[in-house]
Order: sequence, then structure tokens, then C-alpha cells
Amino acid sequence: MRLVRALLPFAVGLPALWAIQAAAPPQLAIILVTAGVNVILAVSLNMVNGFTGQFSLGHAGFMAVGAYTAAKITLAMGEAPANWSPWLWNNGAFTLALLGGMLTAALAGLAVGIPSLRLRGDYLAIVTLGFNEIIRVFIENMRWLGGATGISGLPPYTSVVWVGLGALATVVVARRIVGSTHGRALLSVREDEVAAEAMGVDTVACKVHAFVLSAAFAGLGGGLLVHYILLVTPKSFTFVKSIEVVVMVVLGGMGSISGATLAALVLTFALELMRGLDQYRMVMYSLLLVVLMLSRPTGIFGTKEIWELLGPKRKKAAA
Repeated sequence: MRLVRALLPFAVGLPALWAIQAAAPPQLAIILVTAGVNVILAVSLNMVNGFTGQFSLGHAGFMAVGAYTAAKITLAMGEAPANWSPWLWNNGAFTLALLGGMLTAALAGLAVGIPSLRLRGDYLAIVTLGFNEIIRVFIENMRWLGGATGISGLPPYTSVVWVGLGALATVVVARRIVGSTHGRALLSVREDEVAAEAMGVDTVACKVHAFVLSAAFAGLGGGLLVHYILLVTPKSFTFVKSIEVVVMVVLGGMGSISGATLAALVLTFALELMRGLDQYRMVMYSLLLVVLMLSRPTGIFGTKEIWELLGPKRKKAAA
């Protein structure tokens, strides 16, 4: 039954994603792919910022690690051999590339998480921000990674179906974690780290596990994005991208999976409608964060899910 529950979203979502991909015009497909990648990034960052109560500003760095790894793998595998089905080869190569990107991003998360997650609050934010900039500068000075111009000519493997499946996988994993015993330990760290440690919870191990899993899904989002725009460049993974994901998590609610998902979708479509104001993006993010901190510091949904907020209303209507 657990396996059936885990696979049910994919069984329902896959036909719907195929139908959307077939019906969506090219311009709408671009927005849907961007929205799906943002859902992956927001929900994965929520595993750290929301579930454990830490504050990471280096999500774009892990995204870059996964993106460059996936790009290198797909370029190395090249086109399908003469005796192979192109469809089978391309999808197999892309699957391998995404898994490779997730693995390297997870290893980067482990390397950063073990020393830095003993810190708390502002100190952790500074360390992760520094990691983001180190990764970007490192890539810009590596010729075999394309330097500042990046790597172009990537195969167009990403589609609405691929991104939708990635977003579904991220949401399902996050939901399964928060409902597990390990997830309860993560939430206890968020509520009171000292009390959790006194009750025998290995707080550092919990935070590192969440950090590694969050980094892995950030790598997945990076791999999907660059194989849609057919270009991977360090300019796509700056501090602004990390702030954008943080805004999505804070807006939806620190700890709310459905809130992070909804906020990612709303912000993506809102930015598309305000494309002419792109140069004021950081100003709008800053104002949005200020308004949220003054009016609703826990975000729109707080730590609750949408169905939990709708539950009392349904009970009143039934009564």
C-alpha cells in the first residue's frame, strides 16, 4: 500500500502532463517549464529552511553543480549509436545525466553541510552565501566548464513532462519525509533545537540529511533548466536566483509544501506578466519580504498545508 500511495501521483500526473504538453503553445510551455523548475527549487529549499528552521542562501550554487554535471554527461554521451533507438538512448542519457547531477549536488551539500550546519541563524546564511559565490567564481575561471560564457549546444531533452515529473517527485519525497519518524525529528529541530537534542535527537545529523537531500533536488532543477534553454552559464546561478527561491519559500510559508508550491507558481506567472519590470526584480523582492515580515512573518500558509486550512471550513459547512 505504501508503494501504491507513492506511485499514485505519477500514475495520475503522467497522462495529464502528456496532455498539457500536447496542447500547450510554445510560449506557455516555456512558462510551465520555468514554473516547474521553480517548484522543485522552492520545495527542496523548504526541506532546510522550513523543516529544520535553518536559513540557507546557497541554493543556486547546488543548482549550478547539478546543471554543469548533467550538461557534461549529455555532451559526453552524444547522439545515439546506429543500433540504438534514438528515443531510448536520449531518455536514458538524460536520466543518467539528471541522476549524476543530483549525486554531485548532494556531495556538494554534504561537503558544505558537515562543517557549516553546526552554525545557526545568520552565520549559516553567510556560509551558504559564500559557497554560492565560490562555486560561481570557480566555474567562471575553469576553461573546461566554458568559463564566463558557459557551455552551449546542449541537447533539447527537457520537456513539460520531464519537469512535471521532477516537480511531482520533489513534492512526494518532501511529503513522505515530513510524515515519517525522521521528519518528526526534523520538525523538532525547527521548534526547539536544544530540547530536541536533550531528548536524544542527533540535531546535526538531521540538518545534514535535510541539507544533502535539498541540494540533490536543487541539482535536479538545474539539470532540467539548462537542457531546456540549451545553455549553461554561471550568470544563471547568481545570488539573485537564491534570493528568488527564498522569497518563494517565505511567501508560501516556512514548512508548508503546498504553500511553497503555490508561491513558486504564482511568482513565476507574476514575473512573466511584469517582464518589462525585470530590472526592478530585487526591489520588488525586498518590498515583498518587508511586507511579509511585518504582516505575516510565517508566510501565507505558515507551517500548515492548504487542505489543513480548508478542513475547518468544510466541517463548519457540513454542520
